[in-house]
Amino acid sequence: MNPIPSHPLLGVLLHGIGAFFAATCYTPQKQVRRWSWQTYWLTQAAFCWLLLPLAGAWLTIPDLPAVLREAPRSAMLNSFLLGAAYGIGGTAFGISIRYIGFSLTYAIAVGLSSVLGTMIPPIVKGTLGVTLGKPGAGWIVVGIAVGAMGIAAAGWAGRLKERNLTSRQDAGGFRLMKGLGLSLLAGVLSAVYGFALEAGEPVADVASAHGAGIWRGNVVYIFSNTGAFLSTALYCLGLHWRHKTLPEIVELPAAPEKASLPLNWAMAVMTGLLWYGQFFFYNLGHVRMGHYKFTSWAIHMILLVLFSNLVGLALREWRACGRPARSTIGLALLVLVGAVLLLTYGNYLGDLAAK
Repeated sequence: MNPIPSHPLLGVLLHGIGAFFAATCYTPQKQVRRWSWQTYWLTQAAFCWLLLPLAGAWLTIPDLPAVLREAPRSAMLNSFLLGAAYGIGGTAFGISIRYIGFSLTYAIAVGLSSVLGTMIPPIVKGTLGVTLGKPGAGWIVVGIAVGAMGIAAAGWAGRLKERNLTSRQDAGGFRLMKGLGLSLLAGVLSAVYGFALEAGEPVADVASAHGAGIWRGNVVYIFSNTGAFLSTALYCLGLHWRHKTLPEIVELPAAPEKASLPLNWAMAVMTGLLWYGQFFFYNLGHVRMGHYKFTSWAIHMILLVLFSNLVGLALREWRACGRPARSTIGLALLVLVGAVLLLTYGNYLGDLAAK
């Protein structure tokens, strides 16, 4: 088994690509017409959580059938079940966006997920104290704290935005309390995804023994992501049964609004590709992070909030807001950039000392 050389700077860059995909994966939804939410969500989920993970593993993992035969069954099952919990969080995340927009949803859900998903795994394993005693650890701690501050600032900016929209009677579908509850649920359950990947590490070790190299994490997605698809599909199919909307998948309902079934499918597939892209590049970045691999989740989440707010600005979500909201989001973006730099430097020092 050839060890993968650590390269934290490259790892952060790859995390950035994955985070950008994650931040933009919901933008195609704006082009979908005359599809219920459950039709769109089930269609994109079939790609990002079922078909693409299976295809990605098949194309990148040597001797995949042998890997699956040799891998521990308990690791497969645990990863699948934790992935199912993550799927519930992902569904709550998607609904929350409808109520409070991209920026505030990402700030709350991803902020909570960043802290929980980064700190709890090493605490549970009892390795946090030893890990933080190594060179660069101080920068890591400060970077996580600054990242939390930046995410909180982005959340406050989103709150100011909500007030502006409400005062201008331009809030549309804004529902702060519903969105807040869903975002909190999404944040807690999204953090579980890190545990799903951790639970699947024995499977990835078997893949490495078969020569998977940097692609080793793709085999875990077979279980973590299909678990997420199961819980998502059950919820969406329940909505379809209640509202009699399943036929929309093959034929659009009659309405005066112009719409295209092929375009809807294309937008759902694009959403799935972008969402799966974050998983694909997360793995490529994670295996290169060296001594402080546990910071991968924080780096990915902070970058996700950074890019999601930039996307929100590009989509003109802030156009009706006053100067305080725009100034606050500008400050938040600067703080988030500083957090990424701090975490990158801490990882660099840790990797330098290890070599």
